[in-house]
Amino acid sequence: MTSVLRPPSSVVLGMLILGLCSAALRGQGVSEEKIGGGSHKWAVVVHGGAGVIERSSMTPEAEKEYRAGITEALNAAAAVLDKGGASLDAVEAAIKLLEDNPLFNAGRGAVFAADGTNQLDAAIMDGKTMEAGAVADVQKTRHPISLARAVMEKSPHVMLIGSGADAFAAHVGLEQVPPSFFFTERRWQALEKDLKKEGAPIPKRPEGAPQAPGQPMAFFETPESHKYGTVGVVALDRSGNVAAGTSTGGTTAKRWNRVGDSPVIGAGTYASNQSCAVSATGTGEYFIRLTVARTICALVQYKGMPLQAAVDDVVQKQLPAIHGDGGVIALTPDGQLAWSFNTPGMFRAKLAEGGKAQVGIYRDEP
Repeated sequence: MTSVLRPPSSVVLGMLILGLCSAALRGQGVSEEKIGGGSHKWAVVVHGGAGVIERSSMTPEAEKEYRAGITEALNAAAAVLDKGGASLDAVEAAIKLLEDNPLFNAGRGAVFAADGTNQLDAAIMDGKTMEAGAVADVQKTRHPISLARAVMEKSPHVMLIGSGADAFAAHVGLEQVPPSFFFTERRWQALEKDLKKEGAPIPKRPEGAPQAPGQPMAFFETPESHKYGTVGVVALDRSGNVAAGTSTGGTTAKRWNRVGDSPVIGAGTYASNQSCAVSATGTGEYFIRLTVARTICALVQYKGMPLQAAVDDVVQKQLPAIHGDGGVIALTPDGQLAWSFNTPGMFRAKLAEGGKAQVGIYRDEP
């Protein structure tokens, strides 16, 4: 009888464990080849808010400016990633540009609260470590997204708010600016319009703001086009790590220091290498109730859903069921990119390494 050579039991056990680990990774939507070979390609998705954004409500000049602003942020993130930079750095670089762009409701283009202040919120999350930082009601720090990152990296906390957050920003050396730095005339006039409609008192023009023009500005878009104004970025680097960041000025004429979903980890911002990275824009109260960002990632991680199916399930089905509206951008460690919105439009762009940038505003664009 011919003898059969069998591997030692320890080898068999090792092969079994390796097979089980590989199956587990596949169940999480992670490519074995990319995990082992480090051959990830970078990718980035950017949004600049959702709302009633229609061609009829925007001039060609305005459309050109918005596309240029989104593209600039996309390219800034891509430049970081293409040099081998980290996803966190790419997210921060892109959002800082959007915070300085007065077209978008974040940083210098933020809307005004009912008391005449700009109350800024932001969050950032690292998918590799699942560390996160968030701030709310920031009024003196030029870049709330950088402050959120400082909270994550230089404090034992996750969220700071109000004057304490600004004080921490100054403590760690982040640029401080007078409140008038964030002033834009069109946002101020939008506040006046809303308060007049409500029969509410109009606050005094902020100290240091330019003198009021003699007549109302000619807006190149309807006020509703930025009803859910927020900016956000999700990125994947060559190491296979994802990150997400979101920054916003909130809603026009908001009262009592209202905070939406943007700085709430799991609602408007979330990132995990075990699932995906998400940044949201919409009616924050509904996104908080559904924990939209985390729910999307849970569908990917635990139900094995493709990313696009997961974002559509939440944005097109679950949100409308409770009367919520807005949109999200998302990506996974294995390179799936997605966005979904249930409003007429969303400022958005995406780019994967070796591919071509895709920029959109209206619903009928791919």
